Formats: sequence, C-alpha cells, structure tokens
Amino acid sequence: MAALNDKYKLVLETIKAYPAQLKQAWDEINEMKLPKEFENVENVVVCGMGGSALGARMIDSLIIDKVKVPIEIINQYHIPFYANGNTLLISSSYSGNTEEALSCLNDALKAKAKIFGITTGGKLAERLKKDKIPGYIFNPRNNPSKQPRMAVGYSVGAILAIFSKLGFIEISEADIEGAIETMREAIVSFDKSRSPKDNFAKTLAKKLEKRAPILVASEHLLGVAHTIKNQFNESAKTFCALFDLPELNHHLMEGLQNPARLKEVLHFVFLFSNLYGERVQARYPLTSEVVEKNGYEFSQFTPKSSKKLNQVFETLVFGSFVGYYLSESYQIDPTAIPWVDYFKKKLSKS
Repeated sequence: MAALNDKYKLVLETIKAYPAQLKQAWDEINEMKLPKEFENVENVVVCGMGGSALGARMIDSLIIDKVKVPIEIINQYHIPFYANGNTLLISSSYSGNTEEALSCLNDALKAKAKIFGITTGGKLAERLKKDKIPGYIFNPRNNPSKQPRMAVGYSVGAILAIFSKLGFIEISEADIEGAIETMREAIVSFDKSRSPKDNFAKTLAKKLEKRAPILVASEHLLGVAHTIKNQFNESAKTFCALFDLPELNHHLMEGLQNPARLKEVLHFVFLFSNLYGERVQARYPLTSEVVEKNGYEFSQFTPKSSKKLNQVFETLVFGSFVGYYLSESYQIDPTAIPWVDYFKKKLSKS
C-alpha cells in the first residue's frame, strides 16, 4: 500500500505542476529562434499519438476561430498526401520512440516539408540532432509522474508558443499568466484538502465509481475533453467515451434505448460553457433532458473562468483531479499502463 500511495503522490504532484509545465515550455520556446521560412507555410500538420497529441488537440479546438493557417492532427503512420514544402510538420513524441511519429517524420522528409520536433529524447531527439532539424528537446522536470498524458502543460505551452512566434495566432504573455493563475486557483478548489461538499471533482468521482463516463463537450472544450478521456482510460483504468454537440444530436439520442442494461453502467458528463455559441448552449439542457428521459444519470461541469483559454485549463485541472480520485477509489496504480506496455512489447516482435 505504501508503494501505491507513492504513485498517487506522483500523479497529484504532477497535476499541481501543470502551471509550471506551461510556463517552462512557453518561456523556453520563446527563447528559441525559429527558422524564418516557418512563417510562410500554408498549413500545419501535427503528428503524435496518445498523450503526445493531447496538447495539439486542446489547441486545435481552442483556436479554430482565430488561427490563420489550417491545422490537422495525424494519429497514423503516414502524413496527408497534400503535405509538401509549404507544410510545417510538428513531430510530437514525449518519449521520442513512438513508431508512428517517427514514420511520419520520414514521410515529411521525403515530402520536403518543414519540420519541428517536440520530445524529451529517444530516437526522435537523435534524429533531430543528426539531421539538424529544429526542435524542442525539453527536460520534463515538472512531470514527476513521467507519464506523457500528464505532461499536457508542456505540449500545450510549446505549440502555443510556436504558433505565437510564427504569427499564426495572437496570444500574449498576459494570456499565459492568466491561464497559469486560473490553474492555480482550480488546483486549490479541487485539491484533496477540500471536503467533497466543496469539491465537485471528488463528488463526481464518487458518482462515477463502477460507471463508464460519457463525456459531452463542444467548441473550445472539445480538445480538453479528449485529454480527460485519455486520463480516465489510462490513469483510472476506466472505459470512457467522448461525443460532441451538436453532432451528438443527429444520431446518439436514438441510440440510447438498447441494450437497456447500459442505463446501469453509463453516466453522462456534460462539459458546459457560457462561452459556447448561443445555439450550442441551447442544446445542452435539451440534450440532458433526453438523456434523463431515457433513464441515464448525468452530471454537468461548468468552468467559472471568463476567457476560453482559461476555461480550457480550468477544465483540464478539474478532469485530471476526477481521474486521480477515481484511481484512488479503485485502488489501482495511476501511473502503470500494463496493457499498453504488453501491446507494444508484442507489436515490436511482429
């Protein structure tokens, strides 16, 4: 039990280090000099898997109405056919050994795309150094858990800083400081020291025991919802699915009837925001009504922040704490990923 408590401590310390992760990546990228030709690209492709792609997902949904170039996230072995010399390809692999990301890097070299790498080391770092490819090889000192899914502050901070330096988006130092302060406040709100009656993360985790969360999100919170899903899967060893509004309204509501026993297992979690578009906001109470009329339990989380960027990070902290409390309730190691490790070991021999 002592060893398990140590694992919980590592994850808790990492959640509390999210602000430091964001600041470290933002500051270190801003100290770098990026190639001038990166500023003239026509599109951006981010290649990454699992935890290494979470930051890109969060940013993609956050800046879709502000970014000046198209962005595509690839979770495959190969890059899009359209990628060429006018494409900026960002290869993201926390370990540096993700075979899909390395395969995409090879494709990018053949396509003569402009390349930037984000990693802590491994084969990707070796390749960046060998071929003199620009990259951010960082020291993950603010990730004591050593898990890629818990290093999301680094990936978000790095990509935001890159896009800002290249003029793809407008984001200031004050914006980042505001996000950091929002995370610090959220950490206090959802920390272990707060009782369940004053801590919705604890309350929701209790409701989700022996349940499968179905996350529902929209617009700027869709990417962070994907991060929460990933952490529920890996940290809490819990089945979790994600649906987005308004798309959900066009099919899932008719799929709530069968099999009937799902009502005993699923718990819908609506991630609502008062910054969603007016028509999207109108869908949330109606959708929850349909869910309830079909016999399902549901909960709703609404971030308090007044800016989209801050809401993303507030929701990240909330979801990470819920996943942490779930892992505690199940008495499982939130850092171990035995089936992912098993799969990778078997795959390496095929």
